Amino acid sequence: MCVCQTMEVGKYGKNATRSGDRGVLLEPFIHQVGGHSSMMRYDDHTVCKPLITREQRFYESLPPEMKEFTPEYKGVVSVCFEGDSDGYINLVAYPYVENEALEQDDMPERDQPRRKHSRRSLHRSSSGTEHKEEKPGLASDGSESSIQETKSPRVDLHIHSDVPFQMLDGNSGLSSEKISYNPWSLRCHKQQLSRMRSESKDRKLYKFLLLENVVHHFMLPCVLDLKMGTRQHGDDASEEKAARQMKKCEQSTSATLGVRVCGMQVYQLNTGHYLCRNKYYGRGLSIEGFRNALYQYLHNGIELRKDLFEPILAKLRSLKAVLERQASYRFYSSSLLIIYDGKDSRAGMFVERRPEMRLKRVESSLPESLQDGGGTEPGSSAQPKVDVRMIDFAHSTFKGFRDDPTVHDGPDVGYVFGLESLINIMEQMREENQ
Repeated sequence: MCVCQTMEVGKYGKNATRSGDRGVLLEPFIHQVGGHSSMMRYDDHTVCKPLITREQRFYESLPPEMKEFTPEYKGVVSVCFEGDSDGYINLVAYPYVENEALEQDDMPERDQPRRKHSRRSLHRSSSGTEHKEEKPGLASDGSESSIQETKSPRVDLHIHSDVPFQMLDGNSGLSSEKISYNPWSLRCHKQQLSRMRSESKDRKLYKFLLLENVVHHFMLPCVLDLKMGTRQHGDDASEEKAARQMKKCEQSTSATLGVRVCGMQVYQLNTGHYLCRNKYYGRGLSIEGFRNALYQYLHNGIELRKDLFEPILAKLRSLKAVLERQASYRFYSSSLLIIYDGKDSRAGMFVERRPEMRLKRVESSLPESLQDGGGTEPGSSAQPKVDVRMIDFAHSTFKGFRDDPTVHDGPDVGYVFGLESLINIMEQMREENQ
């Protein structure tokens, strides 16, 4: 049975214009570290994103053995763009009714207007300060509905992080500012609202995919978003877009390793906040820089998480074996998420190696609700929980899929090459740090 027809009553928009008894007030998903479409939190177990028909159909036709490595597909909801009396913007989800909502890919991506970028700063609604984006990329379409000219969305809703985030700029300098949302998550959310506001005269409802929230089981999710493969453009890409994507690959580790960093957040035990990297940082990395970024992702601010090597490597090897059996599949522009728990950091081990004061400082850096329980017990032989998931299938294809004219032979060698590079680098890192 489709989730969208049976969803329970959720949080309501305070000033929803439709009948509010079924509306669920969507909130920014605070742990989004990459991508360009805004991920929204539907409930504890579910997120949603603007629907692209190719991606929806791909989720519906996944081979069973791939489902372990992808978010669970839960259906579709209609999302209404609603303003309240204070001028703030809310997104409210309702059960999907056939033919009521508009599909996001009615217009091919290559025909959608490209937004120019600026260095303008983001405004946070949760405080009066600003977070300045060090790299270009903040959307500004030059219209009256640009982000800076709309009121900030109410991101200080029911869900917020107990742990502050900090942003590392392109020069590895640490911003002194602590915020409640991953900067990339907030950025994507504001861009999404700006786009929807500019289209609101013509579009009343949007279709959003409901997907499993893959970080739900982690108390302090550390997330690495990797753009996989040596090619990023889909078979239907225009010559201009294909050239643009090929240039990005050639100038990054996508060409040399088959993988590049697209975003990252990692919890730091010594400071009690997340450090975040975005896709612009990842594009500029050399092979050695990629290795260093992976090292940083596995470092909790006090020590390298050596206990993560084996469980992550096991997942990557298993995924590689699965994909090598998927003849004709291509996952262009798909990403791979690697996730572990920052709370799983064997904090008890610091007792043996550090003064008691250090342990207290580490524990006090955690949110009060996370200081008791969770994580691996001291001396426990159990491996920490990790997860590896493929996401973003808007440009994926396989033989017979939607009558695609281009049919590919064999497995996706570019994606598999990226997995091999990742496995090799992690194995080398494990050996060097035994």
